[in-house]
Amino acid sequence: MEHKPNPLAHDNHAVTPESSYHYGLVKRAIEAIDQHQDGPLSLDQLAHSMQMSPAHFQRVFSKWAGVSPGRLQQYLRLGHAKALLEDRFTVLETSGSVGLSGSGRLHDLFIKWEAMSPGEFARKGEGLTIHWGWFDSPFGPALVMGTDKGICGIGFGAETGEEAAMTDLVSRWPNATYQENPDLLRPWVMAAFGAQDASAEPAPLYLIGAPFQIKVWEALLAVPTGHVTTYSEIANTIGHKKAVRAVGTAVGRNPISWLIPCHRALRKSGGLGGYHWGLPVKRAMLAYEAAKTGL
Repeated sequence: MEHKPNPLAHDNHAVTPESSYHYGLVKRAIEAIDQHQDGPLSLDQLAHSMQMSPAHFQRVFSKWAGVSPGRLQQYLRLGHAKALLEDRFTVLETSGSVGLSGSGRLHDLFIKWEAMSPGEFARKGEGLTIHWGWFDSPFGPALVMGTDKGICGIGFGAETGEEAAMTDLVSRWPNATYQENPDLLRPWVMAAFGAQDASAEPAPLYLIGAPFQIKVWEALLAVPTGHVTTYSEIANTIGHKKAVRAVGTAVGRNPISWLIPCHRALRKSGGLGGYHWGLPVKRAMLAYEAAKTGL
């Protein structure tokens, strides 16, 4: 396979060179909030835990999130998942009638997709050339993979490590040929993470998975930005209401993180559930979307 075993060279043209630093800041803020159980942290307390001045912390944090640290802290508290389920729960069978055009530009850019046939999937990528590259993203280093038909994989290395992320995605399609080619992927990546000069054209997704998995991923694509759903709701929607555990597994095996929004799937109890690339990434994604959509 034509891929480096430990590709650490980043492409800094996807969004901004500062985005990984901003994600790291949010990650540390999440940890500080989680460890503090006695009510909200003040700006001075948060800034001190980041070893930054309050003014600098607020400026950098707000640039990433679009809101103040205090406002985003509300989204990062453990109760935010329950609040989302109460206020922003999406009934998937009716979400189509709402229309995705009002749910956020990021989602609108990625409603064009096609799925690999079951026979092609059974060949585990044989005959496919998959291009890959590392890019900065709001959620840390992002490994993006795509065929000539569209993006087929996005993984995040902030929690798992970059070598593990590469090994993980390559293992999904072990018989494919892998080529480092960030130039091919860059326009899609820019649109994926909301770069201001991104093309307005829909960037394609190429879903490579088993038929049951693809049904689950299709359901996830119907969840609007800033909304959430549950594993049981997905199971009902795809006609397998007793297969909640299998749905959870399929959600976890989603190879196109962020764009197929598995981070919007929660437990019925309001718990976050798991996340393949680390719960801090999932919580940052939910908070980021909530802040950007003004919820």
